[in-house]
Amino acid sequence: MMTFNFESPSAVDSDMSAELESQLLPLINAIVQAAVAAGWNRDDVLLAFVELAWELYEKRRGDL
Repeated sequence: MMTFNFESPSAVDSDMSAELESQLLPLINAIVQAAVAAGWNRDDVLLAFVELAWELYEKRRGDL
C-alpha cells in the first residue's frame, strides 16, 4: 500500500496550482522513471497521465 503525505495548502492568496504541482511532481517523476525502466515510452506514460487526469476531472464535473 502506498502512503502519501501532502502538506496542507498555505494561505488563501497563494498559488494553489504551484503548491500542488511541487508536491505531485516527485511522485509523477518516480512513476514515469519506473515505467521507462520497464520499457514504456516516456511520452506515452506522460500522455496517459494527462488523459487520466482529464477523465477524472470530467467525471468530477458530472458530480457537481
